[in-house]
Amino acid sequence: MTVNKLTDLKGFKDKNIPELESIGITSLEGLKAALDDEEKVKEIIKTLSGIGPKTVMSWKAELADGSKSPKEVKDKEEPKVKENKYVPSIKPELNADMTEALEKRAAISRRRPAFKRQEWFRYVKLGESWRRPKGIHSKAKRNLKRRPPVVDIGFRGPREVRGLHPSGFEEVFVYNIDGLENVNSKTQAVRIGGTVGTKKRVVIQDKAKELGIRVLNRMA
Repeated sequence: MTVNKLTDLKGFKDKNIPELESIGITSLEGLKAALDDEEKVKEIIKTLSGIGPKTVMSWKAELADGSKSPKEVKDKEEPKVKENKYVPSIKPELNADMTEALEKRAAISRRRPAFKRQEWFRYVKLGESWRRPKGIHSKAKRNLKRRPPVVDIGFRGPREVRGLHPSGFEEVFVYNIDGLENVNSKTQAVRIGGTVGTKKRVVIQDKAKELGIRVLNRMA
């Protein structure tokens, strides 16, 4: 729709005309010029009744285009093509036994209970972080019934994959490019240290990508 007068604007009411005149805007061209000034826009929003920031911004888009509404302009725009395509993460080279052990460890982890500190629910200052129960009167230490589960060797996972990342990689901490030299990309993945700054982190990630090494905590 062509905008020839103020009432052609979306959401503009007849009662808004005297309100605009009170702040010195009497024509469509005057309103268009005022919308380019941030201070004047704030004054318009404050003065006009029933008009909010979104409506004012839509007016600016309509007046800038001249004839088409923001929706029509948006529909006319060509769809943007995403240049960054999804690249699957690098997988480790595992034999059948290692793959089976990882699946077994995942199953054990799903049914493993949450181990919490003795009487964590009674005293807030203790926290939930696990501590071995002590004391000659400790019921948890003696594994009595109706007591929280206690860490035991029977909850451990398979020895072959103990300490490995869920993906199956062995984690190696690096703090600079030199740390990537002795990394085996087939069985090892790197984790960049938390003290490494953004600038150096980007350099390490680019070098790791060049060498085909997976970074477990890469920046998005």
